[in-house]
Parts: sequence; structure tokens; C-alpha cells
Amino acid sequence: MRKQLDTLTTEAFRSELAEIDQLPTLEIAKIMNGEDRTVPIAVAAQLPAIAAAIDAIAERMARGGRLLYAGAGTAGRMGVLDASECPPTFNTAPGQVTGVIAGGPGAMVDSVEGAEDSAEAAAADLAALGVTADDTVVGISASGRTPYAVGAVEYARSRGALTVGLACNEGSALGTAAEHGIEIVVGPELLTGSTRLKAGTAQKLVLNMLSTITMIRLGKTYGNLMVDLRASNEKLRARSRRIVSLATGAPDEEIEAALAATDGEVKAAILTLLGGVDAPTAERLLAASGGHLRAALSSAAEPADGQA
Repeated sequence: MRKQLDTLTTEAFRSELAEIDQLPTLEIAKIMNGEDRTVPIAVAAQLPAIAAAIDAIAERMARGGRLLYAGAGTAGRMGVLDASECPPTFNTAPGQVTGVIAGGPGAMVDSVEGAEDSAEAAAADLAALGVTADDTVVGISASGRTPYAVGAVEYARSRGALTVGLACNEGSALGTAAEHGIEIVVGPELLTGSTRLKAGTAQKLVLNMLSTITMIRLGKTYGNLMVDLRASNEKLRARSRRIVSLATGAPDEEIEAALAATDGEVKAAILTLLGGVDAPTAERLLAASGGHLRAALSSAAEPADGQA
């Protein structure tokens, strides 16, 4: 294991920082901030691979598949975090985007030693979810060698699922195992081997892209507006009203009436206002368009059968 770690960029020792603990706090903060600025540049180098993965994910999800993240430690927590943000942001169905972490839910807050070393545990966790050929499994590992993440990808491929391997070392086992390898080489960490730093930031940025752009492709947005958000609290209800206002320019009383008629569904409310249709018709048009608001608006603008 020590020999393996010696070969990983993310584990490399930086002799120039050997006395960082002797520096003033502000100087350490400046160094750390400078390190963080290099992460988006590393992500940019992998944008073609990221875009290809997104298109493949969207194609599977459009036919009913799920997006599943699998990882251990920080990487696993990043996947669970991204998945947990999808229901309130994009109104995804329960289980449509799911994060699986080595050691189970308790590993989100407490370290579960040894859990990352089991490829078999990853296979069992995914088997319990009933992975199919319509699903996508994204294995996440800074080192790119974590058995849990690699095992998840290997099991998913055996089930015909689409696989993505997100790592922070070049030529990783994870990237090789997956159909879509995304390797964000961020270089050695400020603290040797502390991959919750640059590697974790890189993972967060890429997962933001995978989920957000996939949802854009699936029609979960209208322009840059989150028209599929779930208004589960007062802040989100206020945001719903604002989104309808930005999309339509309608006066407040019309917005309130539209949201009431559509049971708070932002996308449907916009369609009633811009398409001039009632709530049941809006629901029907959205269902026919696969939830794509622009397509539903085009259908609403078409003359009815038999009319000029």
C-alpha cells in the first residue's frame, strides 16, 4: 500500500511547505487560496470528457434511469451531498439521484474504517438498489484506486449500466474501469494526502456539472430558471413566485392565481400564463413533451385541429 501511495499525485509530499505551520495565519490563508484557484483550471482540461459523460447520463435518465453516486469518505460524502440537493432543486423523484457511501449512512458523519477497502460491499450496496442497464453509476475516488469505488463501477458495468469514474490521478484504475473516465489532476495537497482539500473541491465542481447540466438537458430548467424546484418551505415558495415572475412578467395577482391553479407547480404555472391554457391542459402538454417547457409552449401555440 505504501508503494501505491508513493505513486499518486494526490499523496505527494511538498517539501516547500514543510514549515507551513511556522507561517503567520494570513500567509497560510493566502497560500491555501492560491492552491484553490488552480482547481477550476484542472477541471477545464477535462470538460470534453465531462460533457460526453453528461450527454450519456441524460440519455439514460430520459428513458427512466437513475443517477447513482458511489464512493468512500470525502468522495462518498460529495456524492451523497449532490444527490440530496436534487429533489428540492429539480423536483427529482425519490431515488432518481442517489448517493451511496461505503459504510452506510452513518459514514456521512462518522468515519467507518475499512469500509472503503471492500469492492464486494459496493456490489452488494448497488445490488440492493437493483441497478439496471438504464442507470448510471458514478464512482468517485480522489486516488482513483479505492476498492469500493472501483468495485461499484465494475459491478455496474456487469449489469449493463453506464459508468463514470471520477478521480484525481491520471491513469487511475477507476478511470480505466469506467466507460467515461474523468481524471481531474489537481496535484499535491497543501497538507500531504488530505484529499478533502483540492481533490474534494474538484469533485464538488464536477458533480455540480454532472447533475445540473443533466437536469438542463432533461428540461428541468427554462433558460437559467429552476422551473422544477419543489416549494417545500416559505423561502422556496417565495422563490417559486419570483421564478414565475421572471419567466412571464405577469402581475402578482395573476402569478398567485396560476400557482394556486397548478398546485404550486412552477413549470405548469408558467405554461398557463405564457401559453394561455388552463391548468389541466398545461399538465397534459407537459406530460406529452416529457416535461420540457419550451416544447410544451410550442405545442400550446399551435392551432387546434381543424383551425387555420
